[in-house]
Amino acid sequence: MTSGLWHERRLGEDKQRRNDHRSPYQRDRARILHSAAFRRLQAKTQVLGVGMNDFYRTRLTHSLEVSQIGTGICAQLKQKYPELLSLLDSMSLIESLCLAHDLGHPPFGHGGEVALNYMMRSDGGFEGNGQTFRILTALEPYTEHYGMNLCRRTLLGVLKYPACHSQLYQSLPKPTVNSYRQLKPSQWQPVKGIFDEDKPILDWVLAPLSNNDAALFVSNTTLDPNQHKRTLYKSLDCSIMELADDTAYAIHDLEDAIVMGIVTQAMWQEDVADKLAASDDSWIRQEFVNIGTKLFACEHHLRKDAIGTLVNGFVTAIEINDNSDFNEPLLRYNAVLEPAFQHALDILKQFVYRRVIRKPEIQMLEYKGQQIVMELFEAFASDPQRLLPLNTQERWQTTYDNNGNAHRVIADYISGMTDEFAARLHQHLFSARAGSLIDLQ
Repeated sequence: MTSGLWHERRLGEDKQRRNDHRSPYQRDRARILHSAAFRRLQAKTQVLGVGMNDFYRTRLTHSLEVSQIGTGICAQLKQKYPELLSLLDSMSLIESLCLAHDLGHPPFGHGGEVALNYMMRSDGGFEGNGQTFRILTALEPYTEHYGMNLCRRTLLGVLKYPACHSQLYQSLPKPTVNSYRQLKPSQWQPVKGIFDEDKPILDWVLAPLSNNDAALFVSNTTLDPNQHKRTLYKSLDCSIMELADDTAYAIHDLEDAIVMGIVTQAMWQEDVADKLAASDDSWIRQEFVNIGTKLFACEHHLRKDAIGTLVNGFVTAIEINDNSDFNEPLLRYNAVLEPAFQHALDILKQFVYRRVIRKPEIQMLEYKGQQIVMELFEAFASDPQRLLPLNTQERWQTTYDNNGNAHRVIADYISGMTDEFAARLHQHLFSARAGSLIDLQ
């Protein structure tokens, strides 16, 4: 690994800041933390709707928790693998990836993502991780044309799916949608990858790799004939970030659901404890199986102690795999959970999905957001030079004049909205009783 190449930025910088001794990754973290895209996460849905209660997690608090877990994983790996210390030396890098990982998610969670993917079905699709890459490299106005102008290694770390839409897209049979009301998310799942417009930036990120490493890294497979293709590999940094994200999703979203009364101890016993009672790992059999009493206790401190135990269990059960098919150390090594703990995490994630995400009351909120996003897109696409904000109009016109994908500009605009802003804008456009323009400032 040549660190100089991985520290490079697309736009050369010579800021001449006084007594600035920060590392490249500390600078990247600061740019993410101070970005408008990061601040907007405070008003975007994680699982439970924004505004339902000030206790529940938003995308912002989720990202902060992912960052804390990510640095915990990194600290554990430094102790376990001192020979890889040169690869694990920057906590700021892992923090940057964890703080940035959800920047591209649109308003109203998965409902908003499916809605934008449907509206962009003939124009390259839409997917939250691809939008994150786009925000970091092009949209966030830290620079005029290069987004936040982050280090190459930071951008490599956010690539959960390092291939372009056109390489992964499968033309799947879909029923005719006569009305937005009929759109079923399961039939319009996004392609998980980078948008084709951003391929030159992806090529720049991967430029230090050998031809063999680059070809293998972007390779894909068909896991299910009824789904789009999926990439197979990610970098070491990305694997740490993804484990932190999965842990936060499974455990912290579970905590929100417990507090709200969505899940009960009986559900936990049936869906989680009973299944883990036969685990190959003695710690899981002893701790996870019997932790329900604390998790569902009326005393808050007992629940917090249980949540901490669950997080600790996963963070300390991570090891590093060595894939000798790659030469580049950042690709060769990946963080993975021990098999018994991966099985436990999968059971927890399935529990949250089945008992929380799929709950009709949550799905109604998602459906409502889905409708709002599609109707906003339809309105803006009908007359962009009339309805888009002036600066977005300029971007749309420039893209259109250059025979670019002008609909991508509309998707960029809507995906950056918070839940509340999108709802108010929708009301302003379509409700006869909407307020004045002042409401949208």
